[in-house]
Amino acid sequence: MRKLVIGMAMASTALATPALARDGQWYVEVQGGPMIIEDTDFDVNNGAGTISTDTKEGYDFGGVVGHDFGAFRLEAEASWREGDIDGLAADAVGLPRLPAGPVNTTAAVVTPAAGDVNMLSFMVNGLFDFGPDDGLQGFFGGGVGVARTEVQANYSNITPDVYNDSSSGLAWQLLAGVRAPLSDSWDAGLRYRMFTAENVDLVDSLGRDSEGKYRTHSILGTLTYNFGGAPEPEPATQTCWNGSVILATATCPDRPTPPVQTQTCWNGAVIPATATCPTKPEPCKQGPYIVFFEWDQSDITPDAATILNNAVSAYANCGMASVMLAGHADASGSKTYNVGLSERRNESVRSYLSSRGIPDARISSEAFGESQLRVPTADGVRELQNRRVEVTYGPNAGM
Repeated sequence: MRKLVIGMAMASTALATPALARDGQWYVEVQGGPMIIEDTDFDVNNGAGTISTDTKEGYDFGGVVGHDFGAFRLEAEASWREGDIDGLAADAVGLPRLPAGPVNTTAAVVTPAAGDVNMLSFMVNGLFDFGPDDGLQGFFGGGVGVARTEVQANYSNITPDVYNDSSSGLAWQLLAGVRAPLSDSWDAGLRYRMFTAENVDLVDSLGRDSEGKYRTHSILGTLTYNFGGAPEPEPATQTCWNGSVILATATCPDRPTPPVQTQTCWNGAVIPATATCPTKPEPCKQGPYIVFFEWDQSDITPDAATILNNAVSAYANCGMASVMLAGHADASGSKTYNVGLSERRNESVRSYLSSRGIPDARISSEAFGESQLRVPTADGVRELQNRRVEVTYGPNAGM
């Protein structure tokens, strides 16, 4: 077998000629070659005894339909493998019968036998390729599917058979190999397959259940036809400045004079792309800006001055907006007194704003007294949050 493997590998290399990539193409493949079946132990009646089959070499052949995705291939495979049985080994419990009758001993018995094992399988394989598409290329992968395993064995053709039964179940395999192109459409190669049929359940001639698994090792020669073939050579082309692809012998159209590049600024003005847009002004912050007062006082406190300074800075972004002052008092005085106190507080704020550049003519005010408490309280309760003036900007300020 070793000589066969070396010879097929040398033949694949010698016959290799350049071929185009098979990426994205379908292919079919036939494969066949020698096979070794590992000796298999069957547990009889859930391990009460053991029967072992001693197998010889056999053969393995099949066919594949696949698709090449590039570095990965996906295949559907059907295959048949068969090998001979030349011996049975069993302990006293596992052995159904010998030519001379039952053996009343606990020692294992090895007896010449005749028969065969065959397996029909249907698998789905995934393979990863490495190496050039136009030269010697390696691959590896595996597959999973189902297998029907049939075993027929007897003691040197003495009937009835120890086994004459079949079982279907899960099967899996590991694959590796090489392939090389023979032409634009044909590949030749070698493939190694380790195939395992799991959970082979058989019934022997005494009606007892036996459970085991079969494993084989095969070296397969392969011949593959790729439906892609060699595509017709594409004409030489060139890409022009405008992105159009034309024949290499043609002439690209003249490049037009580029238009002046422009940009649109935040205010809608369209200016050259090399120019700078004017700075966008800060939006008008309408407020309200709320300043608070000490009890029964209308003087501007340092905290209130800080807030009013912020209000004056914000007014610069509001154009000629109207300014509305809304004066308030808490519930600790009479209603009439609180209205007057609210008016005095409005006047203090008006004076402060006017002294810092806001036109007095743009300022209007209204005194609410204790009619709009910010924090509801009982009558006569002092509350800082209610002793306030609210400053608001905008066309509808104070409405």
